[in-house]
Amino acid sequence: MPQTRTFTLADFDYALPPELIAQFPLATRSASRLLDGRAATPHDKTFRDLPTLLQPGDLLIFNNTKVLNARLRAVKASGGLVEVLVERLLSPTLALTQLRASHAPKPGTRIVIAGKHQAEIVGRDDRFFQVQLSSGDFESLMRESGELPLPPYMQRAAAPGDTERYQTVYAEHEGAVAAPTAGLHFDEATLAACRERRIEMAHVTLHVGAGTFLPVKTDNLSEHKMHRERYALPQATVDAVNACKARGGRVVAVGTTSVRTLEGCMRECGELRAHESETDIFITPGFEFKVVDVLLTNFHLPKSTLLMLVSAFAGYEHIRSLYAHAIEQRYRFFSYGDAMLLQRSTL
Repeated sequence: MPQTRTFTLADFDYALPPELIAQFPLATRSASRLLDGRAATPHDKTFRDLPTLLQPGDLLIFNNTKVLNARLRAVKASGGLVEVLVERLLSPTLALTQLRASHAPKPGTRIVIAGKHQAEIVGRDDRFFQVQLSSGDFESLMRESGELPLPPYMQRAAAPGDTERYQTVYAEHEGAVAAPTAGLHFDEATLAACRERRIEMAHVTLHVGAGTFLPVKTDNLSEHKMHRERYALPQATVDAVNACKARGGRVVAVGTTSVRTLEGCMRECGELRAHESETDIFITPGFEFKVVDVLLTNFHLPKSTLLMLVSAFAGYEHIRSLYAHAIEQRYRFFSYGDAMLLQRSTL
């Protein structure tokens, strides 16, 4: 039955006790809890159980993006401090950024980044600012002086341990400013257990932008302007998906970013094919999924586009009940939190 209800922003709000927001990772990646939410009744598992919940012939799709040290410190001519969070590079010396300062800088403002690199704010697009370097390039600057950009709900600076733990073990292609967090639970032992069970694996690359943390501000969801993210879908992954479907296996997306890549390509191209592009796909209840059968994902922020995506995938009321169960059972939420496994709704 097609989706007929009209949803507003308030439908995706929920009350989360602050102490359930995970501020640090667990000692072991696969020690996280896993809420098996595929059936009407939820089942509490651990992440190490994941291989037994999948079937031989299933296909895991991982996002192998790698998080950049995208947070930079800067100073205005007035002496005011500015935090620069690189969203994406438009050229080696021009970046789309988010800026945090006591007073929002205007276009034309000059700043000094990392104590020595002259830059100018040359434009603004809503919540994003274009910053032009006068010397050096942003890639080198981030490697030399950048900090790992932990999400804003982790109310702390990045610690040495985050350098490893805020990357997936299969991270390969630099370009993200936020981790594809569902993949953070995988360690080599879990991957080996999946292989032993004859579960196939393939990769996409979607460079997660800082826009993933921006709240939706309009009550009418159709008015929300979705941020764009770069992705690459290789031929080997297209072939793996087609082979999986042909043998009756299930395509299991590891994280919403893998969903956005696969379904974004289908929307843009009308078919799944090797492709590099940008996607601004906004998935809300009523969306018709073409590729993904099962979704492994973390718990998402209230009123977020990602909560809307999982509600579209597994059913709005079902997600509401799963989140209520997770809060009651004291699951850990958000990037360093626990995971859930969802089946695509057929309603």
